[in-house]
Amino acid sequence: MSKKVLILAGDAVESLEIYYPFFRCLEEGYETTIAASSVKKLHTVVHDFIGWETYTETGGYMIEADASFEDINPEEYDGLIIPGGRAPEHIRLNEHVPAIVGHFFEANKPIAAVCHASLVLTTVKEHMKGRELTAYIACKPEVEAVGSTYISESNHIDGNLISGHAWPDLPGLMKEFTDQVNREADKHVL
Repeated sequence: MSKKVLILAGDAVESLEIYYPFFRCLEEGYETTIAASSVKKLHTVVHDFIGWETYTETGGYMIEADASFEDINPEEYDGLIIPGGRAPEHIRLNEHVPAIVGHFFEANKPIAAVCHASLVLTTVKEHMKGRELTAYIACKPEVEAVGSTYISESNHIDGNLISGHAWPDLPGLMKEFTDQVNREADKHVL
């Protein structure tokens, strides 16, 4: 039986932070769904560091969201990926997102969160209290406001929560995520 992974996204999702995980999941043979507020082509953005105090942003490739948040049954999925960019600022306001994310914590399924994805995690603060994670440094106040400990590492693993600081950290993040998805899914095979 094929493993299933859900990616939560929206317009202004960071290009590398959605494409790298998406392609990596396809390489693993996972059935991978990109969900957004509606089924549509999403505009991605490219964040880079070119001497400013913060990142710059330019337009990136388009990517298809093939499901809407309201149509997602999280019980059908073995893992969750939340990419960064500016999309997390907006998708966290969707009424369906907290229940989707909450399910993965309650069921102890693997969750990969990179960069600004920590903003989505603020919608499930009941699951974040006492957790440890890394994120883009500008998200440190939000991480701490929900009762989590901000870790100043490129990648951090706290049980089923795998977090990465930014797109350069995707190889380590996705290695741990795919390892956890494969281990968890294999437990259910008789």
